[in-house]
Amino acid sequence: MSEKNEQGKRAARDRLVQQRERQRASERRRRTLIVTGAVVGVLALAAVVGVIAANSGGKSGKNEAGPAVAPSGATGKDSLAIQVGADGAPSTLTVWEDFRCPVCAQFENAFRDTSHQLESSGQIKVEYHLATIIDGNLGGSGSLRAANAAACAQDAGKFSAYHDVLYRNQPQETVDAFGDNDKLIELSGKVPGLDTPDFRSCVNDGKHDSWVKKSNTAFQNGGFQGTPTALLNGESIFPKKGTEPITEANLKKWVAAANKGKKPAPVTPAPSGS
Repeated sequence: MSEKNEQGKRAARDRLVQQRERQRASERRRRTLIVTGAVVGVLALAAVVGVIAANSGGKSGKNEAGPAVAPSGATGKDSLAIQVGADGAPSTLTVWEDFRCPVCAQFENAFRDTSHQLESSGQIKVEYHLATIIDGNLGGSGSLRAANAAACAQDAGKFSAYHDVLYRNQPQETVDAFGDNDKLIELSGKVPGLDTPDFRSCVNDGKHDSWVKKSNTAFQNGGFQGTPTALLNGESIFPKKGTEPITEANLKKWVAAANKGKKPAPVTPAPSGS
């Protein structure tokens, strides 16, 4: 009887351990779903805010003063896009952004690593278009000044790195810190080799201001609902594609489906800090 009792106790303990493991696994799945849902929910809510911001911004852009000087290597219609990634990439991610837009920062900070991974593996190229919606909504000049500085960074071959620095260091939407050229030059110090006399002159002279304003006019005339606007091969994917919300996994899946049967582009390693 003693042996049978002991076996019964062991069996009961084993069942209890198994039950606890199932509970832990269930709790882990539940937490994963909560976190994933929270990220998607924040982005979706942010997208709604972005729509409101875009629609309330009005046609605030002033008439372009002087010729629009496109940054080096600008592509697309009227040379209004800044491309990151290989020319021959089989898919194109088009992004319309405003450096003062908090939703744009949330988008970039959530999908930066995935975008760079897809770029560096030759699967996509990203075409960035710059807008100045927040300047129109709240006043100030941070959207314009930051976009001009980013175009100056493109002249130096360091747009991608500086673009990421700006979003990592974005001030509050109501604080027009990017309206200060000195702040933008200070942040360029985070990109090796960018803070040069040529870059400083480009920023302080507003070399690409008219080009930025022309880009913003294209955004206003494009029928877009807000920033960020993200299109994969012309199809909207933010905050969702069809019925599927945008996530890192879904973005990779959508690109893989779009590229099925196509070879990735050969990629030349970018110089350090670019």
